[in-house]
Amino acid sequence: MSTDKFQLVPEKAWFSGTRHCPSPNFNLRPENTPIDLLVIHNISLPAGQFAGSYIDDLFCNRLDMDADPSFADLEGLEVSSHLLIRRDGEVVQYVGFDKRAWHAGVSTFQRRENCNDFSIGIELEGTDTLAYTDKQYQQLIKLIQSLQYYYPAISNQRIVGHSDIAPGRKTDPGVAFDWSYVLKQLEAK
Repeated sequence: MSTDKFQLVPEKAWFSGTRHCPSPNFNLRPENTPIDLLVIHNISLPAGQFAGSYIDDLFCNRLDMDADPSFADLEGLEVSSHLLIRRDGEVVQYVGFDKRAWHAGVSTFQRRENCNDFSIGIELEGTDTLAYTDKQYQQLIKLIQSLQYYYPAISNQRIVGHSDIAPGRKTDPGVAFDWSYVLKQLEAK
């Protein structure tokens, strides 16, 4: 495998080359369930603000609810994602790929419910309407290629947005996400 991809540490199901910030918000996948879907999300805390530790804190159940008035809505919420790509391109991993991260919520893909059971979640630090950075796209392409290497059932047709699996409930990654660019890059490699 070329060095432009992330390497999987098999015994942990974590990528090397990422900052590890283990979340307690995961459980086991159902037995004999192949990983065959990739879900792209966005997140910013507070909404529209970037950097800082708030996303890590949310995914690790240590968010100070008094730090911002908007955090009151997050009280008691237990969520996670497998990966986050920050605006500067830093990649953070919260949950091993062999585990079920809590990113999709109530969701359906091709008549299969509970997408967390068979998917990997990638968060992009951003909003639905603000352009994502070049560094984020570069890292996203590398991550997708690496995940497809280790989980070949994740074809380009099985890369979706949160809005695709939870329509009417979720809108991310939003209109700012350049699907055509991402798919073109994946097809070119």
